[in-house]
Amino acid sequence: MKDQVEKLLNEIPPYVKLIAVSKTHPAEEIREAYNLGLLDFGENKVQEMIAKQPLLPNDIKWHLIGHLQTNKVKFIAPFVYMIHSIDSLKLLHEVNQQAARNSRVIDCLLQIYIASEDTKFGLDFNEAEELLSSKEFAEMQNIRIKGLMGMATFTDDKQQVHREFKSLKAFFDKLKQTSFADKDYFTEISMGMSSDYFIAIEEGSTMVRIGTVIFGKRNYPQQ
Repeated sequence: MKDQVEKLLNEIPPYVKLIAVSKTHPAEEIREAYNLGLLDFGENKVQEMIAKQPLLPNDIKWHLIGHLQTNKVKFIAPFVYMIHSIDSLKLLHEVNQQAARNSRVIDCLLQIYIASEDTKFGLDFNEAEELLSSKEFAEMQNIRIKGLMGMATFTDDKQQVHREFKSLKAFFDKLKQTSFADKDYFTEISMGMSSDYFIAIEEGSTMVRIGTVIFGKRNYPQQ
């Protein structure tokens, strides 16, 4: 793992945050990565995150990067560092409520649908703009939208991946000038995974979510 982490840190520009995607990997492997200097870890499932969090150092920053159900928000609200997968006003409302109950402001990213695959979640550009212009959003005091997240289509067509990431960056730039013109914290574009992070960085990513390159293949339980 040491060689992989050092290689990644040398490849990734200093302005891009490396989020180690630790889903399906045990706490011992996360601790090994932490001991190599990584602080940001991404989990897809709430159950996994809340099982691992108490076993590991308190200064780890936990990123929820998978689809989040509203009834699971309360379990991560006390400690989650950032939620990347806000895909509805209903979910954002629940995060705001649970953050208030924990006397916190929780940083969030809007997940934007940019791929040509039905399996991906996310808001389209119009839905995101409607959410941001809604009265409900304006009244939320315990969340902070720090940017956008998107996943490109899983394809060998690199030009398609470039186009999809480019569209997310363009939408981010538009929101930066409109909905967030006076918000200096709107800075993050979370895009790029093990298979396409080079392209994502070229297209303006500020956060890459990398698992396989660091931890190897995922340890999915046998059915």
